[in-house]
Amino acid sequence: MKDKLDLLSMTIEELESLLLETGHKKFHAKQIFQWTHKGIKDIDGMTNLSKELRNQLKEIAYINRLEIVKKLVSNIDGTVKYLFKLIDGSVIESVLMKYQHGYSVCISSQVGCRMGCRFCASTGIGFVRNLAPGEILDQIISIQTDVKQRIGNVVIMGIGEPLDNYDNVVKFLRLVNHKDGLNIGARHISVSTCGLVPKILELSKENIPVTLSISLHAPNDSIRDKIMPVNKRYSIDKLIEACKIYTETTNRRITFEYALIEGVNDSKDNALELAGLLKGMLCHVNLIPVNTVDGAGFRRSSKETIAKFKDILEKYGIETTVRRELGSDINAACGQLRRGFMDEKRN
Repeated sequence: MKDKLDLLSMTIEELESLLLETGHKKFHAKQIFQWTHKGIKDIDGMTNLSKELRNQLKEIAYINRLEIVKKLVSNIDGTVKYLFKLIDGSVIESVLMKYQHGYSVCISSQVGCRMGCRFCASTGIGFVRNLAPGEILDQIISIQTDVKQRIGNVVIMGIGEPLDNYDNVVKFLRLVNHKDGLNIGARHISVSTCGLVPKILELSKENIPVTLSISLHAPNDSIRDKIMPVNKRYSIDKLIEACKIYTETTNRRITFEYALIEGVNDSKDNALELAGLLKGMLCHVNLIPVNTVDGAGFRRSSKETIAKFKDILEKYGIETTVRRELGSDINAACGQLRRGFMDEKRN
């Protein structure tokens, strides 16, 4: 497959160019695009294309589908965790969550991660490669096909740093939003980043109104330096400045993710400092009880501490929620299933 084109990663315009180059009518591009986004496994299944065109396509292109290696279903809330195998044998994971408003998925953008956040299950496994746009997209298509339900909301917050795979993630956003494909509105998509400032500014100019989600996790550089290496490149002041530019440019509210770690970032003073940092911003804070990760040595804050932290932020006018824990019986936080799978393979 190395020298062949990945149809699932191609736009309709790219497909049109391919068809014209091979002597075919460009209107077939829409048909090919629709077939690949419906979850068809191979080119022969495109029954409204001529046999000649299908055979020619098979010589130069393929449909890069993911394989479900493992699937865990929560007995508590029905959350489903998927471990997918890619064409090169690498594995990634995705999570399906059911809410009152419908189904949401949390998907991965890379195989591994370069960012090294100390509380993350992806840290320590190493970075392998970026996912192609079609590989990001097929996580949604494969899950939709598996559960036979439409996915209405997408969070790119699984394995990897989305803005470290910027071009492929932006292309994915345009593919998933296309009316002839999955047609998921940009306002129903959240893109998470640990704070790659230049890419945040670049994303603000793309005219794709996604929700930007910032993994902040600390109110000052001293704490953030210790738990998030990216902060040594882009300090909190630079990050907040970029976020303000993003909200002014897009008129979209930013979500700040804040994982509460006992004795590290969960004190009253931390809450007050965070409130001062975010004062006046178009934003929302999502408090997350930190997940237990082997070797990290972090413990989640108590319910009482989380409630007090939330109260302080709200007192200062900052809209705050505490993330509802889903799939706790299947370790639904991204990175944990892949980490366990990789450990099993080593042993």
